Amino acid sequence: MYLRKDLIQPRVYQEVIYAKCKDKNSLVVLPTGLGKTLIAQMIADYRLSKYGGKVLMLAPTKPLALQHRESFLKLFDLPEEKINTLTGEIQPERREEIWRKSIIITATPQTIENDLVVGRISLEDVVLLVFDEAHRAVGNYAYVYIAKEYMKQAKHPLILGLTASPGSDEAKIKEIVKNLFIEHIEVRTENSPDVKPYVQGIKFEWVRVELPGIYKEVRKILREMLKDSLKPLAEAGLIESASPDVPKKEILKAGQIINAEMAKGNYDVGKLMFYQAKALKLHHAIELLETQGLSALRAYLKKLYEEAKRGKTKSTKELMQDQRMKKAIALLVQAKELGIDHPKLDKMKELIKEQLSKKPASKIIVFTNYRETAKKIVKELLQEQIKSMRFVGQANKENDKGLSQKKQKQILDLFSQGEFNVLVATSVGEEGLDVPEVDLVIFYEPVPSAIRSIQRRGRTGRHRPGRVVILMAKGTRDEAYYWSSRHKEKQMISLLKKVEDMVKKEKQASLLGFVKPKEKEEKAEEVVEKREEPEKDVYEKLPIKPIFVKKPKGIVVYVDSRELKSQVPKILKELGAHLEVRTLDVGDYIVSEDVAIERKAANDFIQSIIDGRLFDQAKRLKEAYSRPVIIIEGELYGIRNVHPNAIRGALAALTVDWEIPVLFAKDSSEVASYIYLIAKREQEERKKEVAVRSEKKALTLAERQRLIVEGLPYVSATLARRLLKHFGSVERVFTAKESELMQVEGIGEKIAREIRKVITSPYEEEEEKNI
Repeated sequence: MYLRKDLIQPRVYQEVIYAKCKDKNSLVVLPTGLGKTLIAQMIADYRLSKYGGKVLMLAPTKPLALQHRESFLKLFDLPEEKINTLTGEIQPERREEIWRKSIIITATPQTIENDLVVGRISLEDVVLLVFDEAHRAVGNYAYVYIAKEYMKQAKHPLILGLTASPGSDEAKIKEIVKNLFIEHIEVRTENSPDVKPYVQGIKFEWVRVELPGIYKEVRKILREMLKDSLKPLAEAGLIESASPDVPKKEILKAGQIINAEMAKGNYDVGKLMFYQAKALKLHHAIELLETQGLSALRAYLKKLYEEAKRGKTKSTKELMQDQRMKKAIALLVQAKELGIDHPKLDKMKELIKEQLSKKPASKIIVFTNYRETAKKIVKELLQEQIKSMRFVGQANKENDKGLSQKKQKQILDLFSQGEFNVLVATSVGEEGLDVPEVDLVIFYEPVPSAIRSIQRRGRTGRHRPGRVVILMAKGTRDEAYYWSSRHKEKQMISLLKKVEDMVKKEKQASLLGFVKPKEKEEKAEEVVEKREEPEKDVYEKLPIKPIFVKKPKGIVVYVDSRELKSQVPKILKELGAHLEVRTLDVGDYIVSEDVAIERKAANDFIQSIIDGRLFDQAKRLKEAYSRPVIIIEGELYGIRNVHPNAIRGALAALTVDWEIPVLFAKDSSEVASYIYLIAKREQEERKKEVAVRSEKKALTLAERQRLIVEGLPYVSATLARRLLKHFGSVERVFTAKESELMQVEGIGEKIAREIRKVITSPYEEEEEKNI
């Protein structure tokens, strides 16, 4: 027994969930703050006591992984050096050493995924694998690959998925269940009979605010403009109607259809892209106005004005020249002079002041979707002498630097210690991080997501009654978003019950059928051993025993470390390739001394045409490897507003001018198959070594000769070719008279004289100048 029972007092529902999940792969759905981690620790204690080995707990971020380690250190009777956290900041060799000596490991999934791909660690002895925030186990997220490898490698596998909400989409819930090999689901809500006694009541309030007249006027103008932009799209049948309430995803889908049609040669629909681009910009402007306020809209329109001034896009230029837009901007200027902003701002300040007057040491979180709004809220609160800080993600946005994980932790520590009262957070504060319990949570705007809504309100009501206030602007998409999240949350509970019944009925047969049972594997190994024994006897009887050479690593592929983010290396490993990970100067995959492969996602390929990187990369590939290859992954046409002929022109240049073959693959699996096949041909059939190059490849004789002649004054690469073609050798070029040089096209009397001067003048050592 490792868990210190003297420090814990499990609740009834935790004991029940533990008993049901300790021996079968389970998904536990439990609201934030109700002790999912303790359930994981109870199961970890049971599995370690029964089998020994290791426990691995994965969390999406480094702060959360470190937080889990602290929890294990506090409750487990193990030496500190046996409980460790692995993240990408630790050197690979050091990670390998830590893995070997640890009993409990908390880690970020990308780190474990990378170490598995390159064979640095094995999951054979892991007796429990915990996926925190298990709703992420979809698509290409690292959780999916790790779970698959774990079920293949582990001697005594057990998976535990933890989440406050897996979402409200049935297909997504089923995908999570399949990807994590779930056999059993445990669901609890705040209203579950065994949970209710432990949940402090959360008081929900939704406060509607009335938009002022100037708001309504600006909104009316923008909606009218949006309707005009949508009409041509509706007439073409690309969207259902020209209503300004059309969802943004419909407008985006229309753009994809237009691009796809243009790629097929239907250029007549190209003019519709102009209206689609205008509609998207207007839709975003209305959303900012309704949910964030006049200052957010002003900032966005200022950005569009700068774009129009630079003549960046036709749609932006026409948008800003529209008389109606000029009127809307005039109204925004007027509102600024009158000091009018979103009424939510005043209401929010009123709520915070009221809370602080009741309890000056209150902790309050304000959630907002936009960084700009978070910045504005903090500024307003500080002006009111209310101590507040902004809490955003790591990514740097335009003119807005993100917060490092270290800085995030510092801010949370200060908040926990009561150094300031109000934390103004974007979505980064919703998931997983141990945000101290607060007295008041304010949603500056509702979110149309069940997961995010549950995560946000889980910040309060853990140990004492909490209060959640949702601010909504009357008659705007705020109201639609609120009711959407409420509907999705109810839908999620019923879907979970439905999926749980499905899992029970199927007993996971359809989901786990493709995993080879351990018993069968062991029997297969026994059969192989029995077959091999007679062969050994035969070898013993031979007069001269054969020499058994150690089997080579097989197909070796050098992979650029940045490619580990893609699915290709994982699939290559499954195909049987041995991967060597390096930071490569040229290419993404090296398969021989001659062949380097550059993989480009379709979107990146188009972006590299736009920003001019493509031909620089082609040049470097050709300089380093004699037979480079480019593989483009995904559908190339219809994803960006780039004319199909521009794409075709780039492909033609690569193939004809640079002599680089271009292959097309529909997905990562096909890319990996191409790479493996090319590597197999190079290494097995052609017996080529794998060589990583960063320097230029050895020059041919002709290249060396041209390089020497190019050293002459005013002689370009083209002129060097002409000279060598005319005279036949470097020696004849250097011994030719002025009159003979002038017979070559492009060489006049002046150039001929300068060439002869350089060749015939005596060499004199230059004196060093004192500086």
